[in-house]
Amino acid sequence: MRILTLAVAAIALATPAAAQSTGLEAALPEIRKGFADWQLDNRVPGLVWGIVKDGRLIHVEGVGVQDLEAKRPVTADSAFRIASMSKAFTAYEILHLEAQGKLSLSDPASKHVPELNGWAAGVTVGDLLHHTAGFVTDDPWGDRQQVRTPAEFTAMLKAGFPLQSAPGSAYEYSNFGYATLGRIITNVSGKPYQRQIGDTVLTPLGMGATTYDVFKVPDARLARGYRWENGQWVAEPMMKDGEFGAMGGVVTTAIDYAKWVSHLLSGWPAQAKAGGNGAVIRAMRTGGGIPHGRGRPGKDAPDCRMTFIYAGGLVSGNDCLLGPVLFHSGGYPGYGSHMLLLPEAGVGLFAFANRTYAAPLPPVWDAAGALQRAGLVKRHGTPLSPQLAAAYAVAQRLWEAGRIDAEPGVLAENMLMDRSAESWAAEFQRLKAESGTCDTSAPIIPTGAMSGQFQWRCTVGRINGQLLLAPTPTPQIQALRLSRP
Repeated sequence: MRILTLAVAAIALATPAAAQSTGLEAALPEIRKGFADWQLDNRVPGLVWGIVKDGRLIHVEGVGVQDLEAKRPVTADSAFRIASMSKAFTAYEILHLEAQGKLSLSDPASKHVPELNGWAAGVTVGDLLHHTAGFVTDDPWGDRQQVRTPAEFTAMLKAGFPLQSAPGSAYEYSNFGYATLGRIITNVSGKPYQRQIGDTVLTPLGMGATTYDVFKVPDARLARGYRWENGQWVAEPMMKDGEFGAMGGVVTTAIDYAKWVSHLLSGWPAQAKAGGNGAVIRAMRTGGGIPHGRGRPGKDAPDCRMTFIYAGGLVSGNDCLLGPVLFHSGGYPGYGSHMLLLPEAGVGLFAFANRTYAAPLPPVWDAAGALQRAGLVKRHGTPLSPQLAAAYAVAQRLWEAGRIDAEPGVLAENMLMDRSAESWAAEFQRLKAESGTCDTSAPIIPTGAMSGQFQWRCTVGRINGQLLLAPTPTPQIQALRLSRP
């Protein structure tokens, strides 16, 4: 059957700045070609992809058809199962409950799911979160457990199974483990995990088109799932919502999912005193996952092999080209998906497809590379804290005075112990003689709330500086480093 390919115009939720728009337009031809080639090479009926930057969906396109019967084109409102990308919602809720003091990742999982007693002794909530519980990898078996009722899942939990490895000793991807986290959410919150996640995430973010129940999606908006078998398309059966949905049951649209991506990216840049949702989001990047190696997706840097951990519903690592990244794929009967976050640049990319286990990793990562080359992937600066601003003003005055001890109470006790005031005065004099008059009005660039770097333009060359504050209640300088390049 011939597959129609239809590009849908970008939907802008907010008008991007001119420079951003120019960079995006420059990158789009390469990005479009990447997704079109991937769709063709992988026999995918349809897909949708989107780019989020600084809290906005700056571009979204549908390609192909959402169903082979009526040949309705994929749009930003087409609803796809996102499979294991659902795990991030489950992990977020577990970390949210921990932040509320209702559970701890160090709790034995059996504390919240008594059926685990005995056969899963030693397994913690954190082990389930990071895939270190010792449960055997269960793709694709776990996908077909989606429909389990609460009673059926309880029976499975009671029966148990042999462990693959000792809890906490190895990384082993487990859908059963995330289904168990769903049961923990249900037991701890007193509500079915679907409703609890809806109340905590979906409703507050305005994700009204997102559901765990595929049968609630209007037929006109549903991207039907297919597999290619014996030279023809076969429609995958739609599986009802069940207890394993915590590992892979979310059905969503590009418009809705962009809100979730924006929410995840809102955790950066991190404020030193920030808590609440930001702290929960950032906890999804860290944790007790065990490092494991992966090849880099896409055509860029094919020889790059990276080390990652499975943190909280997201895989966390440092990419050879893109820097710090968070990502996750989804594979399901009839569907494949992938998302990639560049948290310190405020950029997120995602794509959904309607073919069995066709997760579009290569075009998503290649799209990120195209955005980087177009100048749209730049690390956000650290905000200037009041204490660092105050200390920098002191450093500027000490330089003008020519003495490090010109103001009492501004230096940490180590400063004049590490170097005498006379030595500091001689150093200031030497630098001024070599550099001439310097413009000290240049801003300090924070490297954290208590440290920063600056550069002064002088009559002869420049002076580079670093400022570090001490861990004291009021700002005190513990290190001031000045040098000529």
